[in-house]
Amino acid sequence: QVQLVESGGGLVQAGGSLRLSCAASGRTSNTYDMGWFRQAPGKEREFVAAIRGSSGSTVYADSVKGRFTISRGNAKNTVYLQMNSLPPEDAAVYYCAADPRAGRLRVWNDYDYWGQGTQVTVSS
Repeated sequence: QVQLVESGGGLVQAGGSLRLSCAASGRTSNTYDMGWFRQAPGKEREFVAAIRGSSGSTVYADSVKGRFTISRGNAKNTVYLQMNSLPPEDAAVYYCAADPRAGRLRVWNDYDYWGQGTQVTVSS
């Protein structure tokens, strides 16, 4: 089993920045793909960003490209999401996810493990 715990969410003014963290424990591995997804009230869960465990390559949703950066910590069991220039529409619960099977990075169904989520609120 893998446990994921997100942190770093909170309230920020539009145009501000936040850095989310995801700490992985248990039967985790550096080869796991890691992703960030988000879900706003009344909307479906959507892909935000992901990093391939085997190569370190990253992918982003078009809506966040150039503003968000996903990265792994030096200890490799932590993943970060740096979010800059936040508009109110980025407000959501952000979830960290892990996939041990190198599936489709943008597809939430391909991820086996999920954190409990962290709330991001952006005031206008």
